[in-house]
Parts: sequence; structure tokens; C-alpha cells
Amino acid sequence: MKAIIVEDEVLARQELAYLIRTHSSIEIEEEFEDGLDALKYLQSHEVDVLFLDINVPSIDGVLLAQNISKFQVKPYIVFTTAYKEHAAEAFEIEAFDYILKPYSESRISSMLAKLEAAYRQQQQPVQEESKPAIRKVNLWKNEKIIVVDSDDIYYASAQEKTTEVITQAETYTMNVSISEFHTRLPGESFYRCHRSYLVNLSKIREIIPWFNNTYLLKLTDLDVEIPVSRSKAKEFKQLMRI
Repeated sequence: MKAIIVEDEVLARQELAYLIRTHSSIEIEEEFEDGLDALKYLQSHEVDVLFLDINVPSIDGVLLAQNISKFQVKPYIVFTTAYKEHAAEAFEIEAFDYILKPYSESRISSMLAKLEAAYRQQQQPVQEESKPAIRKVNLWKNEKIIVVDSDDIYYASAQEKTTEVITQAETYTMNVSISEFHTRLPGESFYRCHRSYLVNLSKIREIIPWFNNTYLLKLTDLDVEIPVSRSKAKEFKQLMRI
């Protein structure tokens, strides 16, 4: 897990960082004294958990948490404060926990164990859902039908009236358009990056910025460069989180 700490008291921040590192495997990416600086960081960086003091400069912890609640990907929020009266307001924002100062090491340790367990449980279905679907595909070679796993296909390229399908070891010719061939593949695994190219996302090894805000893709095991067209560049950036 990746985390940031937002705390304007130096000693409290140092103590909390020490306890997190001692009692968990959570990586502290950054530490902030100011709520606005933390918000700016979170607008361009994803973290899994935010340890947030309620009384911080510029934007207080509650207001910062309200802004974060509008994010598409929301980190866990653990509030830290010396004041019990903020507890109800904190849990209205669906905070994971609310820790009072001065810190109790046993309380922090217990919270961190529950936090990591919740994170693992949350990630498990995501990992299973994100596994590429493997579908059998019929390809033609020397007037024979060869049945291959879709994941063995690296890319396909449109020719005049046919589509060439490339695996690590073979090139196959299909008497269908590249659009038609795309419908035979798992949509979550294959991306139409150019009007003439279809690429297996799991085979991309390197993304090279090119002219006019386009890209070239290098694939694992093959000496080939696949273009990403200008019309697809924005969508591709979002897909690959560039």
C-alpha cells in the first residue's frame, strides 16, 4: 500500500511515520504540513491511504476529505486529531478510522492490521476480474485451421483485403477485415490502436512518444514497432494511465 501523511506538527508526524513503518508494510510516499499541498499532490498521484490530521493549514482535514470523496479512485482515510468532537463529522465522510492523540502504539498497530486486511480483501476481486479472458481463436495457415489461445496473439495488421495475425512464432492470414477479426477476440485484452493495427495490451513492453503526440509500441519477444494513431492517442493514454 502507498500512503501520505498530512500533519503540521513535526513530532506527531515523525511519530506516526515511525509507527506505520514499524507495524505495517505500508510505504509512505510523501508527508505534508499543508492541506492544499496534499490536495494538489493527490490530483496527480494515486495513493491507497491518507493519514490526515483534521487541524492543518489552508484546507482543514475535513474539507480535504470531502474533496477526496469526489475522486474516481478514493483512498482510505484515517483521521488523526486531539479532539474527540470531530469524530461524528469524520465518519460521515466514511473514514476508515479515527485516531486520537497522543497516539497509543497498540491502537495504531491494531488499526494498521485491519487496514491492510481491508486492502487485501478489496484488491482480490479486482485482480481476478482483471485477468485477461482467454478465448480460442481459429487461424488459417497453409489451408489448415490452427486453433490458438487468444493470449498467444501479439498483434494483427490490416492488409488490402485480409488481416495478418502475428504470434511469437507464426504469421497467419485471415480473409476478414481487421474490424471483423477484432470481434473474435476478448475486448478487454486487445486494443485497436490504429486503423491498420490491433495490439494485445499484455504484450506491450515499451511505449515510445512519437511526433504529433502519437506513440510507437514495442512488444515483448518481437522486433516490431506498432503505431498508435493521433486519433487514438488520448484514449490510449487514459487506458494505459500515462
